[in-house]
Amino acid sequence: MSGKIALLRPPGAKSGKLDLGPIVAELRHSRDITHNIRLGGKVTEVPSATAIAEILDGIVTSLFPTHLGPHGLAHGSVDLFVTNTLATAFARLSDQIGRGLQFDAKGLASLEVQRRSETIIKGFAAQLPAIRGVLVNDLRAAQRRDASADSLAEVLICHPGSRAIIHHRLAHALHVLGARFVARIIAALAHASTGIDIHPGARIGQGFFTSRGMGIVIGETAVIGENVCLHQGVTLGESEITPAGGPQRRRLRHPVVEDNVVIHAGASILGRITIGAGSIIGGNVWLTRSVAPGSVITQAAHAVSTIHSLD
Repeated sequence: MSGKIALLRPPGAKSGKLDLGPIVAELRHSRDITHNIRLGGKVTEVPSATAIAEILDGIVTSLFPTHLGPHGLAHGSVDLFVTNTLATAFARLSDQIGRGLQFDAKGLASLEVQRRSETIIKGFAAQLPAIRGVLVNDLRAAQRRDASADSLAEVLICHPGSRAIIHHRLAHALHVLGARFVARIIAALAHASTGIDIHPGARIGQGFFTSRGMGIVIGETAVIGENVCLHQGVTLGESEITPAGGPQRRRLRHPVVEDNVVIHAGASILGRITIGAGSIIGGNVWLTRSVAPGSVITQAAHAVSTIHSLD
């Protein structure tokens, strides 16, 4: 190829060609020398978000085959379908995990990467029945809380919060097992499709429900108890500005939300504080202090209590 492309020009304009040679050369120089961001300075194959999305679809379908599987799937064929789908998904996932481990645990020999990938796959596969059980409790919680939902099937297929928590529970299992890069990609895929941003490191108890869900942000070290409800736009984030030296990784910096808490739309719960069990946090509240179990915090009341604390 000549490296030149014809440009589309409006009628009457002179024809011309764009010479890409110098541009391509400068980009190569940036990649290889001046702005090289490759792991160890070398080309390293990264996990594919496209492949992981396809793998994830297979795993989720295997968890709920009669709802999400192919049309006309006979009852007697479900186990065979799940077996074949998971076998294909795990073979592909092992490759993606291996790619990610080169970044998660730098300097591993190829045989060690393969060994760790296989160990992670075995551990992940063993957890799937338990994960499905927790997800069913999430779906039931959504049906109880969502007055517009008439069935579990509707919640599973139509509710963005259900899609987000399914992705998260799978991502969290991989994150804990050591496949952190792949877990982050799964979280990013969920964020892109639902508008719900949950770091795979966050620990979330069963019976979790998000109403609408758009704009929810849950940070890496957040801990959420059982039967918690978050409305749209809730942030469980950090309270401190990132220091000049960069973030202090793995430090406990996000909230703990105990069982049976409801947090309404737009609330920001920031820092390593605790929201006591059974509390209700009103809409648009900005909260940076712990609250006792059974508390009811509204925007106006919180503002008054803050003023009094300054007196």
